Formats: sequence, structure tokens, C-alpha cells
Amino acid sequence: MKFIHTADWHLGKIVHGIYMTENQRYILQEFVKIVEEEQPDAIVIAGDLYDRSVPSTEAVELLDEVLFHINITMKIPLVAIAGNHDSAERLSFGTSWYKHSDLYIQGKIEEDIQPIKIKGVNFYCVPYVEPGVIRQLYNDESIHSHQDAMAAVIARIEEKLDKDEPNVLVGHSFVIGGETSDSERTLSVGGSGCVASELYTPFSYTALGHLHSPDAIKHPTIHYSGSLMKYSFSEVNQNKSINIVEMKSDGTFTLKRRPLIPKQDMRELTGFFNDLMDPEFYKQQNTQDFLKITLLDEGTILDPIHRLRQVYPFVLHLERKWDVTDLKNKQSYTVAKGENKSELQLFESFYEQMTERKFDEQKHDIMKRIIDSVKKEVEM
Repeated sequence: MKFIHTADWHLGKIVHGIYMTENQRYILQEFVKIVEEEQPDAIVIAGDLYDRSVPSTEAVELLDEVLFHINITMKIPLVAIAGNHDSAERLSFGTSWYKHSDLYIQGKIEEDIQPIKIKGVNFYCVPYVEPGVIRQLYNDESIHSHQDAMAAVIARIEEKLDKDEPNVLVGHSFVIGGETSDSERTLSVGGSGCVASELYTPFSYTALGHLHSPDAIKHPTIHYSGSLMKYSFSEVNQNKSINIVEMKSDGTFTLKRRPLIPKQDMRELTGFFNDLMDPEFYKQQNTQDFLKITLLDEGTILDPIHRLRQVYPFVLHLERKWDVTDLKNKQSYTVAKGENKSELQLFESFYEQMTERKFDEQKHDIMKRIIDSVKKEVEM
């Protein structure tokens, strides 16, 4: 049995003020092409179909268009759950009749989770839910964290789990040790949003959403598919993909990844302003990509963002290396007590730590004159 595992579509996402819907439409068209090539027996979407609980009209229409094509036109069963960005109630609408066309969307958690059986594989859907909901659902006051809640849910599933058949859990959670990025919303503070990987031991394969890197965790049976696209500059080095899982009747499986190549990539460029504006350089670049640019120049540059956008129209973030370095060092700099240094030596150390630049002879002479002048005024 073959299924495709994907997650974290975040339809309707806005990145640095740019609506990503058309880029998401393009990448979903590429996704559909892969589906047509692979001809899976099912598709699993492990949460965060939308980026917000009240999605835009364009996002709703895009999801409707894609799911209709896969499920109705291509007649492929589809299993999806709500993530922490989704509205469980909105995704739950229509689920009672969707099932008749093998479209299973689990928005809200159920007390008795029944498996969805497709080609001999049991899919157990555990949508994202706050621990308090599980505490009330099971009338168990000992449930306070996501670990407690997931442990209770899986314990209920295990009561009826057929271990002689392949079982897949579809969830949306943060497994301890997972690699995070800036575009993921924190589930809770203080570590209470994390769950241990050991909880998923009863399952042949655990299809997770929430963390945006497909390499977020290294585990033989627990896998993140990663997000549909790059949604922050912390993800620039990630290769987005979907998981193609071929499962045997004994629960063993093989996994391969199919890359998702966007129309506009998200990248970082670092260099001097004149170098970045040199045709010899930018003609070798995809200037239509979404860019974060870090300038190495020390001096003043007149209106750099406007001038850069004449060549790179999708510069989303611009910063100066020295400004960033100075701020970082100012936050961490402390003067070691007890060191027998002159005022000039102390200032030299301060300058070099703050700027990561050499305190050359010219600066040395200027600062010495200033210090000597101040000392004379104090003595008078």
C-alpha cells in the first residue's frame, strides 16, 4: 500500500507582508503532478491546512480546488487532521458526508478514535488539541501537558489496536529533540508542548505535522514531512519535499522523498552594495526570489532598499552586518573586573568587541587625544 505524507500547507500565509496564495497554488499544482505520477492509494495531510483559524476566501477556494481534484477527479482517498493553526470546528464541517467519497477530515478529537482502513492499513487520526480538552473529554484531572494528553489518547487507541496489522498515527505535535524554525507557532511555554518519541512506539509509521523541516527528527518510524514551502528565512537551507511511503502487510515500509520546487525560492544574499548591484553578479541570480539581504558596507548608503528593489523586486528584509553585530555585542558585552588596563586599552577592547573591527593607529591617536583632553579638564 502506498500513501503520500504531507503537512503544514498554511494556505493564506503572509510572509513579510506578501500574500503567498499564488505561490502556494503553483506548488500545489506541482504536488498534484507528483500525485499523478505516483498514483498513491491515499494521501495524508498532518495538520495546518490553513495558516489561521479564519482563513481568507482565496485560501478556502484553493483548498477546495485541490482536495476536489485529488479526491473526486482522481478518486484518491484523503486523510487530513486539524493542526494548531486550523479551526477544528471549521474543518469538521461536512465530515459526515465527506466520508462517502473517502475524504476523511478530522477536525475535532473524538473520545473513541476509530481507525480509517485503506488497503489493509489502519490510520488513526489525532488532530491537534489543547491538554485541557483531553482532560475534560476523559474526565482525568492528571492531564496537564501535551505529553499527558497524547499518552492518554494513545492508551485509549491501544486498547483496540490490532498489532498484527500495519497501523499509522496521523498527528500534529512537537516531538522532543525536533528542529524548529521561526515560522512555527509555539504550542506552549516551558516545554509542556513537547511529547516524547516513545509514545508512538505502538505504530508502524507516525505521520506528523507542525515542524517545518522534513529532517526535524531522525527516527526509524516517526517522520515529519515538513512544510509545503519556505515560510521564514530560518528555513532557507531546508529542502522542501513530501514523503512517499510504501507499506507492507507486516508494517515495515520504505520511504522516499519527492522534492517540491517553488516558483520563487526564499534565499539570503550577503555582500557589498556595489557588488550586489553589479550586472556581472545579478545576471547570474534569480532576481525574482524572495530575499533577505545583508550588506557588508560600513558607510552610509542612500535609500538602499529602494535601489536594491530596482534589481531584486522581492527583497523582504534588509540589514547591515555591522548593525546586527554591534547590537548583538552590546547585549552581551561585559568589562572584566580587576584587569589593570588604561582607559585607552579598555576603550580599544570595547571597540573591537562591539564592532569586530580593528582599532587601527588613526583611531588610537584620536581616542588618546580625547581621553587626554578630558583628563586635563577634570584636573582643572
